Amino acid sequence: MVNSYDVIVVGKGNAAMCAALAAHEAGAHVLILEAAPESESGGNSRFAGGPMRFAFESVEELKKLTTLTDEQVASTDFGTNTKEEFFDDLFRLTSYRTDPELSEALVTRSQETLIWLRAKGVRFVPLYDRQAGKVGGRWKFFGRVPLEVHGGGAGLVEFLNEAVRKAAIEVMFETRAASLIYDGERVHGVRIQHRGKQRELLAKSVVLACGGFEANPEMRARYLGPGWELAKVRGTRFNQGDGLKMALDIGAAPCGNWSGCHATGWDLNAPEFGDLSVGDQFQKHSYILGLMINADGKRFVDEAADLHSFTYAKYGRAVLQQPGQFAWQVYDAKVKHLLRSEYRIKRITRVSANTLEELAPQLTGVNAEAFLKTVREFNAAVRNDIAFNHTLKDGKCTVGLEPPKSNWAQPLDTPPYEGYAVTCGITFTWGGLRIDAQTAQVLNVHFHKIPGLYCAGEMVGGLFYFNYPSGTGLVSGALFGRIAGASAARAAQSADEAASTR
Repeated sequence: MVNSYDVIVVGKGNAAMCAALAAHEAGAHVLILEAAPESESGGNSRFAGGPMRFAFESVEELKKLTTLTDEQVASTDFGTNTKEEFFDDLFRLTSYRTDPELSEALVTRSQETLIWLRAKGVRFVPLYDRQAGKVGGRWKFFGRVPLEVHGGGAGLVEFLNEAVRKAAIEVMFETRAASLIYDGERVHGVRIQHRGKQRELLAKSVVLACGGFEANPEMRARYLGPGWELAKVRGTRFNQGDGLKMALDIGAAPCGNWSGCHATGWDLNAPEFGDLSVGDQFQKHSYILGLMINADGKRFVDEAADLHSFTYAKYGRAVLQQPGQFAWQVYDAKVKHLLRSEYRIKRITRVSANTLEELAPQLTGVNAEAFLKTVREFNAAVRNDIAFNHTLKDGKCTVGLEPPKSNWAQPLDTPPYEGYAVTCGITFTWGGLRIDAQTAQVLNVHFHKIPGLYCAGEMVGGLFYFNYPSGTGLVSGALFGRIAGASAARAAQSADEAASTR
């Protein structure tokens, strides 16, 4: 193995492999560094559900990405996610703090990014299981996310793995990047630890795409706040914040919502880190159809403020803030057939009963009498003059209740009843590095570009604040990975040209 490359990519998830493929496309000699052993490689991408949020206006545009039969087209309302709708959702959910240049690139180039991924062998399929429902015998998509990667996040990683293999891009597993080789003017490579040995690898450009600090409890407590060390980690155990640390050490500018993160409801008894045999199925995202109850026996959020695509990433924080850092999701038989697939896995914390009085003592840790009082008050507050429709915000709400339930409010009155225990599962952190949106080059604290250093994936700061629209992260990772890889390759070529003229 040589010690000098055109481009070194740190990480091996979606963003990293897209960067490596784009750099290779541009003629660069590329090396990928992966901290995990091969069996655990793939970063957080491998644990993702696989939905892809991108701008589209018609079924014809969807056909650029997947094969749709005439029957599917005739029996399905795929909806739209126009650029205007995408912008509106992204700005609304981030309280209008999302960086205008980053979000402009993300929205306007999202569809071309998926077309590029398809050319690399990635397969997309309609997301009937999680983002659609039947109304009058016809499928209707909601949340503006009609496609997912075939096989979810694990499928995406395998498609990209195959593309990397075909391109003969070199990969070093069990290799943690320790620091950047930086002379005060330019990044020249990476110092690594490989199976207990330290060495230096030189490169004309380095792309950092090795995730945030979500798997590091010390950094979570430091940046997200007290109690965050207690959260479960939905994904890989290898995202320890190393890339962020090494960039900040040479003067890179931090950017974004460093006290914020993507966090969801996650099975209470899930392991400390993600389990590849289960993937994302410890999540519990049908809460909009039921009640969320804390240890005091009370509701604590409006479960149905919006479609789950627009609330799930912030409700993990709400659960973590409850006594004992847990909650129970409670449903009755009226909605059981609408619960998502993750409610039917074997490894699940679930109780059931034929009466609410029998269910109450089974909700471990919950004040049973207070729970029954909460349900009685909720049932009495439901408006029964509005029809229930789970495929749109139906306005079927409660009256005079705090917190309210703004949509999909139905009395909890049909046995059998079921309860699912959840805690907070952290997905990824939102604090990152400041980059140039056109090149993905990292900026220093004076907002000047750091020669030789690029960034993609979770490490990009400035896109997400407070909340997150589902399916955006994988698209963002692929887009900025592609930009970073191509930019890094161009910079490497320019360095070669400059050296040849000296």
